[in-house]
Amino acid sequence: MRLCDNGNTNPAITETLWGQAPSGCFGYSHAMGGNAGSHAEYIRVPFADVGAFTVPDQVSDERALFASDSAATGWMGADLSGVKPGDVVAVWGAGAVGQMAARAAVLLGADRVIVIDRLDNRRQQVEKFAGPETLNYDRTDVGGELRERSGGRGPDVCIEAVGIEAHSPGAQFGYDQIKQQLRLQTDRPTAVRDAIHACRKGGSVFVLGVYAGFVDKFPLGALMNKGLTVRGAQMHGQRYIPMLLERMARGELTTEHLATHVMPLDQAPEGYRIFKEKEDGCVRAVFVPGN
Repeated sequence: MRLCDNGNTNPAITETLWGQAPSGCFGYSHAMGGNAGSHAEYIRVPFADVGAFTVPDQVSDERALFASDSAATGWMGADLSGVKPGDVVAVWGAGAVGQMAARAAVLLGADRVIVIDRLDNRRQQVEKFAGPETLNYDRTDVGGELRERSGGRGPDVCIEAVGIEAHSPGAQFGYDQIKQQLRLQTDRPTAVRDAIHACRKGGSVFVLGVYAGFVDKFPLGALMNKGLTVRGAQMHGQRYIPMLLERMARGELTTEHLATHVMPLDQAPEGYRIFKEKEDGCVRAVFVPGN
């Protein structure tokens, strides 16, 4: 449904902004149809007859929960970016989606997978549950280290799993923040720029992070002159969720560790605050009604 021509009931906004309307999406503003997200009292589910899947008996509710988004989104990034056996893959962001993209790259046969994040608890989760190497961009020259670990060329595939509020240690972070606050750009593209700069000539860059509109200082010259392939997408659920549930049932893909904070639904504001402020080792807050 992510590419459905009839799923967005409010197409005028994005037709004006982008020339064409994408499909609808849950909890993703009126530009994507205005469908309520999963914290609403009532949720309208368009095309529900094709969007529901049977969870195997071997898969716990906690594990299956992440098949609906993080695991499917991460797997899509690794799949559509063309990860193949022998590749060197770099993933920007060690949140739930980045971790699942890294794990997917491992399962798809990548020779080396490197995840970039500044938060120690997230990098520890990556190393324990997904298997890749990690880099802290606050302490390392990421571009130089990636070239060192890829025979001097740069990664074959770079997956950006950070999105609209990317952080960086350099002056470009302040620049992007000021531009965003002055409404001269809507998004901070720090991680996308880094991925394009780091990727080897002829490589592939996939944008998994959420973006809303327009960015400044996009390295179009590097993209063209290096011959890069750049793709991006919202998650294609019907394509990936059934396969992921089977892998979860076989124990190839575990996700329970991502729910670092399980909280009652009425504590959702506090859960989001903890997540935003990166407090208490929060990777993902999961809210359970009546718990």
